[in-house]
Amino acid sequence: MILCAVFFISFSFSHLFYIYFFFFSGQKVCYGGFKRSCYKIAYFQDLSRRVGFQEARQACEMDGGALLSLESEAEQQLIENMLQNLTKSGSGISDGDFWIGLWRSGDGLATSSACPDLYHWADGSISPFRNWYTDEPSCGSEACVVMYHQPTANPGLGGPYLYQWNDDRCNMKHNFVCKYGPGIFPTVPAGNPYDTNKPEDQYHVIATETGIIPNLIYVVIPTIPLLLLILVAFGTCCFQMLHKR
Repeated sequence: MILCAVFFISFSFSHLFYIYFFFFSGQKVCYGGFKRSCYKIAYFQDLSRRVGFQEARQACEMDGGALLSLESEAEQQLIENMLQNLTKSGSGISDGDFWIGLWRSGDGLATSSACPDLYHWADGSISPFRNWYTDEPSCGSEACVVMYHQPTANPGLGGPYLYQWNDDRCNMKHNFVCKYGPGIFPTVPAGNPYDTNKPEDQYHVIATETGIIPNLIYVVIPTIPLLLLILVAFGTCCFQMLHKR
């Protein structure tokens, strides 16, 4: 029982550590318009590493931003263009919805016609802009919102499952997009110059999981508590043996 508990805790810790390590190592992309906002897209090819709404929100806030708010159709189009270009660039982006910062707290009038009015932006934005898919939001137990990104899915009643919004259960696992306010500029490794005025740089910035390091994190981190537990057990046995003598 104790070993199971230690393994579960260590696995959970390693998952959170991986999310933050992977995400913070990415870069932001900034634009002159949209109040000089910056964005960072987090896409996980491994489905098991995608996160719930609150995890995504926390990751954005720990990185100095907030889960994406969309204030206009033009900003919606900007994010769509980013995703389209990343999909075409061979960066590994495929099916996988993205959390945005729209949600509602509590059940309230979740099953009434007033339900759509209960949604608000996590960053405090008062933008009334919405881009719901047909028959959404469905409300009920679904209180957090994703932007559809299913390029390979057959179209539904409302057309392709691309970029329109759908409410989902907050504990479902998805990718996410963060937004950063003016004055928060990207950190770029030395030797990799960044010019926000170059249009060719617009779609080159993304946090994606690559290389052997993510796998090493998943292997090494969970073993640390187990090793400590073994050391404690070994020390206890030695102490008892010496005490008996």
